[in-house]
Amino acid sequence: MHSGPYIPEVRRRPGKPAESAKGGGKVARTDLDMTEGNIWMHMLHFSIPMAIGLLFQQLYNTVDTLVVGQFVGQHAQAAVGSTGPIINTIVGFCAGLATGASVVISQRYGAHDDEGLGKAVHTTVALTFLISLIATGIGQLIIMPMLRFMQTPDDVINESRLYLSIYFAGISGILFYNLGSGILRAVGDSRRPLIFLVISALLNTVLDLLFVLVFHKGVDGVAYATILSQILSALLILLTLTREKGNYGIRWRKVRIDRHSLSMILKLGLPSSIQAAITSFSNVFVQSYINYFGSACMAGYGVYGKIDAFALIPVQSISMSSTTFVGQNWGAQKIPRAREGVQKAVLMSLVSTTVLGVIVFVLAEPLMGFFSPKQEVIDYGVSFIRIVTPFYIMICFNQIYAGALRGIGDATMPTVIMLASFVAFRQVYLAVTKALGAGFVAVALAYPVGWILCSTLLIIRYARSKLVTYGKAGTNEPAS
Repeated sequence: MHSGPYIPEVRRRPGKPAESAKGGGKVARTDLDMTEGNIWMHMLHFSIPMAIGLLFQQLYNTVDTLVVGQFVGQHAQAAVGSTGPIINTIVGFCAGLATGASVVISQRYGAHDDEGLGKAVHTTVALTFLISLIATGIGQLIIMPMLRFMQTPDDVINESRLYLSIYFAGISGILFYNLGSGILRAVGDSRRPLIFLVISALLNTVLDLLFVLVFHKGVDGVAYATILSQILSALLILLTLTREKGNYGIRWRKVRIDRHSLSMILKLGLPSSIQAAITSFSNVFVQSYINYFGSACMAGYGVYGKIDAFALIPVQSISMSSTTFVGQNWGAQKIPRAREGVQKAVLMSLVSTTVLGVIVFVLAEPLMGFFSPKQEVIDYGVSFIRIVTPFYIMICFNQIYAGALRGIGDATMPTVIMLASFVAFRQVYLAVTKALGAGFVAVALAYPVGWILCSTLLIIRYARSKLVTYGKAGTNEPAS
C-alpha cells in the first residue's frame, strides 16, 4: 500500500512563465499554483472573482424575474420563477460532470502531468458536445410532463412552457460556458471567466429591457435574452481557451475522448451529477407544494429563491475555491497544507454567510418590494426569508466539506449524504407535513432540516477522511 496519494509518472514542467508559441516571448500567466504561498491570499484571490462571477450569474434569472414582475405581471413572474427546478435538474446534471472534469484537471495540473492535463481538457470538450445535444432533446421532451407533475396552475402553465422551450433550445450556451470556466478555475484562473460573465450578464439585462419595453414581449422576450447572452459567454471563453498557450488550452484537432480521462471524469463527476439532478428534481416536489397555495405564493417563493441565491454566493465561491485548492495540493502530495486550507475555508464561509444572512433578514421587506409591487407576494417572500435565513450557518459546513472531499477524489459519499438529506429525508418530511395539513411555513422549513442533517453527516465523513487521518497515528489509508 502506498503511503501517499497516487501521483502518475509524469514529465515535470519547469516553474517559469509560459512561453509564446513563436518561442522566446514570455506571456503573463493567468493560472494560479496554490501549492505554494500564503493560503489566505490564495483563497481570497480565487474566491473573490468567483463570488463576483456567481453574482453576475445570478443576474440572469434574477433580472428575468425582476423585469417580468415589474413590467409584465404576477402570472408571468410566477411562470418564470416556477421553471427553476426543471432547468436546474438538467443544467445541474451537466454541471456535475464539469465538476468531475475540473477535479481531474486540477489534480493533473498540481502534479505537473502535462500530457494527462491536455487529454483531460480535450476529453471534457468532446463530452460537452455530446451532452449539449442530449440535454437539448431531453429538455424539450420533459417540459409539459414536468409542469403537469408540479401541478402548475392553468393560468401560469402556458407561459412556463414557452419560457422553457426557448431556454432548452439554447442550453448549449450555459453548458459550454460551464465547461470553459471549469477548465480555467481548475488551474486557478477565476478572473477571465468573471470578465466574460460580467459582459454576458450586462447584455442579458439590456436585452431583457429591450425585448419587454421596446418590443413588448413577455416571458418569451426574457428567455431569448437569457440564451443569447449565455451563448456570447460560451463563445468568449471557448475563444480564450483556443488561444491559450498553456497545456490546458484547446487544440481542436485533438478534441477526442481519452478513455482513461473519461473514466476519471465520470468516476468523480457522475456522483455530483446525480446528486445535483436528483436534488433539483426533489425541488420539483417542493415547488408542487408551493404551487398548491396559488400564484402569489409561487411568485413570492420565486423571488425569495433569487434573494437566497445572492446571500449564499460567498459560501458557494469558497466551496469551489476549496475544491481547487485541495485538488492541487492533493496532487502535489501536500496533505497538511490541503487540510489547513479547508479550515480557513470554513472560517471564511461562516463569517461571510452570517453577515449576509443578518442583512437579508433585516431588509427582507424592502428587498421583496424591489421585485414586486404586490403586497401578497411580498408577504409570502418575507415569511420564507425569515424562516430560512437563521439556518444559513449550516450550509457552510455541508458545502465546504463536500467540496474538500471532492478535491481528494471522494465524490461518492458526499453525493450519498446529500441525496439522503436533500431528497429522501426532505420528501418524507414534506409528505408528513402534508398529511398533517401544515401550511407553507412547514414547507419552507423543509430546507433547514435537510441542511442540518447533511452538515452533521458530512462533518463525520470529513473527520474520517484521508485528508484528516493521513499522517496521524500511522493512518495513511482513506476511511471506508
